[in-house]
Amino acid sequence: QVQLVESGGDLVLAGGSLRLSCAASGSIFSIGAMGWYRRAPGKQRELVADITLGGMTNYADSVKGRFTISRDNAKNTVYLQMNNLKPEDTAVYYCNAHVITTMYYTGGYWGQGTQVTVSP
Repeated sequence: QVQLVESGGDLVLAGGSLRLSCAASGSIFSIGAMGWYRRAPGKQRELVADITLGGMTNYADSVKGRFTISRDNAKNTVYLQMNNLKPEDTAVYYCNAHVITTMYYTGGYWGQGTQVTVSP
């Protein structure tokens, strides 16, 4: 079993900052790419940012220059630093990780989501 637990979601004013964390635990042999997705009300889930095991990053155009993804491989944790937040960033943010388990099963795992609300 593998669990991803997100934290850090909150209600903030526009222009504010938040830092999301996602810690993976369980029967983990290794973790490849990790990423953050979000689903806004009435919209489909979209990629926000992802990061490879080696640290290469990729961002949605809407968050470039404002959000930074990073990871601590020793802690199996991925972070999302969000600055200059806008009301359109309001969504449930989900963590995703590509995991190889100790039983050598390979698959993508999701966290339960954390709510980010940005007030005008």
